[in-house]
Amino acid sequence: MSTQHPAASHATLRNTIHAQVMWNRLLSVVEEQAQTLIRTAFGTSTREAGDLSAGVFLPDGRMIAQAVTGTPGHVNSMAESVKHFLRAFPSHTMAEGDVYLTNDPWKGTGHLFDMTMVTPVVRAGQVVALFASTLHVVDIGGIGAGPDGTQVYHEGLFLPILKLFAQGQPNQAVLDIVRANVREPVQVIGDLHALVACNEIGGRRLHAMMDAFGLGDLAAVGEYIIRQAGQAMQSAIAAWPHGTWHNSMTIDGYESPITLVASLTISADGIDVDFTGTSPVVARGINVPKAYTDAYTSFGIRCLIGADIPNNAGSLAPVRVHAPEGSILNAPFPCAVTARHIIGQMLPDVVFGCLRQARAGTVPAEGASSLWNIQLSGGQPLAGAAASELMKGRPFAITSFSTGGTGARPGKDGLSTTSFPSGVRNVSVEILETVSPLVFWRKEYRPDSGGAGQQRGGLGQVIEVSNADGAPMVLAAAWDRLQFPARGADGGLAGAPGRVSLASGKVLQGKGRQLVPGGDRLVVETPGGGGIGDPARREPRQLAADLRNGLVGGAAAIECYGAQPSGVVASDLATPA
Repeated sequence: MSTQHPAASHATLRNTIHAQVMWNRLLSVVEEQAQTLIRTAFGTSTREAGDLSAGVFLPDGRMIAQAVTGTPGHVNSMAESVKHFLRAFPSHTMAEGDVYLTNDPWKGTGHLFDMTMVTPVVRAGQVVALFASTLHVVDIGGIGAGPDGTQVYHEGLFLPILKLFAQGQPNQAVLDIVRANVREPVQVIGDLHALVACNEIGGRRLHAMMDAFGLGDLAAVGEYIIRQAGQAMQSAIAAWPHGTWHNSMTIDGYESPITLVASLTISADGIDVDFTGTSPVVARGINVPKAYTDAYTSFGIRCLIGADIPNNAGSLAPVRVHAPEGSILNAPFPCAVTARHIIGQMLPDVVFGCLRQARAGTVPAEGASSLWNIQLSGGQPLAGAAASELMKGRPFAITSFSTGGTGARPGKDGLSTTSFPSGVRNVSVEILETVSPLVFWRKEYRPDSGGAGQQRGGLGQVIEVSNADGAPMVLAAAWDRLQFPARGADGGLAGAPGRVSLASGKVLQGKGRQLVPGGDRLVVETPGGGGIGDPARREPRQLAADLRNGLVGGAAAIECYGAQPSGVVASDLATPA
C-alpha cells in the first residue's frame, strides 16, 4: 500500500494529466506542421507520397515530438541534424524570422535530394524551440537520379548549412543559385517555400499552445516528455533477453555483392548494434552516411522493442549504433550517396535477423525492403540514342514510389506491395500520367512472388509503362534483390527476386541509367517477401484462397506446398487464365 500523502498523490495526478494534455497538443502541432507541408508542396514525392518529416526540438537540439506523417529515414536522421545546425548557428545568434537550410548528406538526411530546414521560435527575445522539416525534391541538378555518380560532386547542388531567411527577408542569392542548378526550378523553389510555411505554422501553433498553458518556455515539459520516453524504452529493453546475437545479409550491390554484418547486444545499459565486418564503400552512389544508418537501424529495433513509445530524444538514446568509418554504412565525404536507400532500408531486416535469435517466433522474415522507385525522364540527350530522337519528346522527370512484398509475420502472411520500412505512399498513376507523357499499361500483383511458408510472404507487383510521345526515355534504376532475394525464416522459402526488362525482351540492369527506346515499354517486376515456417503446414483454406485469388499458381502450389492438400479441389489448382 502506498504511504504517499493524498494531497501529494492528487498533485502528481494533476501534473501527469497536465503533461499528457500538453503532449497531445504538441502532437497536434507537429502533425499540422506536416500536413501543411503536404498541402503546399509542389513535388509529387511530398504532396502525394508523404516523403517528408516534421518535428519540434528543444533549443539544445533534442527532439521532443515528431509528426506521425513521415518516413523513418527522414525523422530519425533529422533528429540528429538539428544539432549540426546549432553548431553552425548557436541558438543565441538566432532571431525571429530566421530560417536555416541544408541538403548536406552528412548533416541532413543522407543525400542531396533531401532539403532540411530549421526555424527558431522566439518568445520574449529567447529561442524557446526549433521546428525542423525535410522533404525530397524532384531534382537537384548534377547527373540526376540514380547511383551512377562516383563522388558526391557528381550528384548535384550541395548546400552547406546556411541562412535562407534573415529576420523574414529571403536570401535571393541562394534562391537564384538553386534555380540555376536544377532542371525543375519551379517545383524545387516551391518546395523550399513549402518548408518555410510548414515550420512557420508549427511556430504559430506552438505560441498558441504556450499561451493557453501559460508557459514561458518548453524546458520543463520537454524534459518531462524526454525523460518519460527514455524510462519507458529502458523498461521495454529490460523485458527482452540480454546477450549478443549475430547476423549477416548479402545483397546485390553495384558491380559486386555487398555483405552487411551486424552484432546486436542487449544489456541493462541499452542496445548496441555493431556493423564491424560490413563491406567497404564503393565508387558508386549506394554508400550510406552514418546518420541514415542510425535512422533505419534504430527503426528496426523500435518495430519490435518499444514500438508504442513516442519517438523522441529519450527513446532514441538507448539505441547506439557503431559502423566503422569507410564501411558502406559509414561512408565519409565525398562518397557518392544518392541511392543510399538501397542499402539503408535493408538494415531493419539485418536487425530482425539478430532479434529472431533472441526471441524466436516474434520476428518477421525478410522482405523486399528497399523501395523499387521507378525514376524516368525524357526530353534530354543520353548516350546510346541520337539526341534528336530524345529531344522529340516533352521534357519530364517523375518518381513513382513502387514497392515489393514484406516478409511473412508471426502468425500472419506478409503484406503485398507495401513500403516497409520507408512508409511512403505510392504516387497514383493518374497523377503521374497527368504530369508527364507516360502511360501505365499494367500495375498488378505478381503471382507466386511471395515466399512459400506456413505464413506466406507478401507479393510484389508487375508494372508496365511507356512514353506516349513515342520518344525514348531514361531509366535511372536503383534497385536491389535481383540476385539475392528476401530469405525465408524457420523453414519458409525465399521470395521471388526482382526483374526489370523491356517488353521487347531485353533484360535490363538493376542499377544505373539505361535507355528505354521509343515505342518500347518498361516492365518492372518487384521482389516478394520471404515466408515463415514449413510450407507443408500452411492451412489448406489459406492455400485454396491464394489459388482462387490468383496469388499462387497451380504449379507453384504443387511444387512449393507439396501434394494436393485436403480442402483444395482440382479447380483451385488450375492456373487462372
